[in-house]
Amino acid sequence: MVNNIVTILDNGAYAAKIGSTTLKEPKIIPNCIMKAKSERRRPFIGDQIDDCRDISGLFYILCFQKGYLVNWDVQKTVWDYIFGQDCCAIDFTNPFIITEPQFNFSSIQEAITEIFFEEYECESLLRTTAADLCSYNFENSTDKKLCSLVIDMGFSFTHIIPFIKGKKVKEGIRRIDIGGKLLTNHLKEIISYRQLNVMDESYVINQVKEDACFVSQDFNSDMRVARKKFPENTIVQDYVLPDFTSIRRGFLCDPVPSRENRDQQTLRLTNERFAIPELLFYPSDIGIYQCGVPEAVMESLKACPAEATPHLLANIVVVGGCALFDGMESRLQSEIRALAPADMAVNVTVPKNAQTYAWEGGVKLSQNTEFLGMCMSREEYDEEGVRGAYDRFDI
Repeated sequence: MVNNIVTILDNGAYAAKIGSTTLKEPKIIPNCIMKAKSERRRPFIGDQIDDCRDISGLFYILCFQKGYLVNWDVQKTVWDYIFGQDCCAIDFTNPFIITEPQFNFSSIQEAITEIFFEEYECESLLRTTAADLCSYNFENSTDKKLCSLVIDMGFSFTHIIPFIKGKKVKEGIRRIDIGGKLLTNHLKEIISYRQLNVMDESYVINQVKEDACFVSQDFNSDMRVARKKFPENTIVQDYVLPDFTSIRRGFLCDPVPSRENRDQQTLRLTNERFAIPELLFYPSDIGIYQCGVPEAVMESLKACPAEATPHLLANIVVVGGCALFDGMESRLQSEIRALAPADMAVNVTVPKNAQTYAWEGGVKLSQNTEFLGMCMSREEYDEEGVRGAYDRFDI
């Protein structure tokens, strides 16, 4: 058992999950800088957005573009805030774990290593991926498992990553160009076309997506229901938009007849509630000619050893923000079951803490007796440089 206090940063494209191993759960901090129309002079870094009086028309300055870290000035500003006394007060004399995207570019890997050793004077660093930590968390749960298939539904992409005996099978990794950002943008377009121009309201519509959307178990049946009028239409809901005085975050409620006046401004949501998450299963609906998540899982398995297929199908874990949609677990279970061989068991698990599952895997990994040997120390960095870190960490 390792007694060191370890800091874990799951550096996602939308949110950074950070905390030390002494905490039960991490802080979730937006990984961006935001500017508001109401307070043009002040940039809001990370969770400083909670101080903003009016979050309508927020302008995002993102660190990540298309899944990769490209805006280093913004990322460094966010990290400086997160690591500072006002947020998490990180002690870099303790080991540090940071996650990065699958197949990250070597130049970005080298820059991360250099920043943490040179700028932050980190004493011991482990670079890994969120999927590796999720797999470690899953395989080291109560019943030990030898294989796992991680479906990571992130901000920019959805990845399917198979692991056999703790090592990922790189030939089996598949990527779908659908993530939380695209779903939010598509919902903005639909609402703007049907009801109200919300193209500048990414922050609010992202909340609408999180609060109102669900995964349909029978798309055609739900579409027929959505065409009916209330109360036969059990899907239609009104979403009360925030007014930033008495209501800070919107909420769902039963639809009110249009002739009744309501003080709050509302959106009427019908089939978009389930049509948005459906893009994860049918990307071709919006012109992205790729297979959906269930088909990508089966394609991933074809690149893995045949003897591992039944074990991978029996240990599928779904993580990331999009995994939190209601009905995701049962829909994936039924669709993958329909595609998988009849003699093999299929088991899909969506953890309750799908967004912080990788961070919790980092906590478990830090308790491994071999953990410190996996890290790169400052002495090794001084001797080998950034290229040594690139060869050492399997990204």
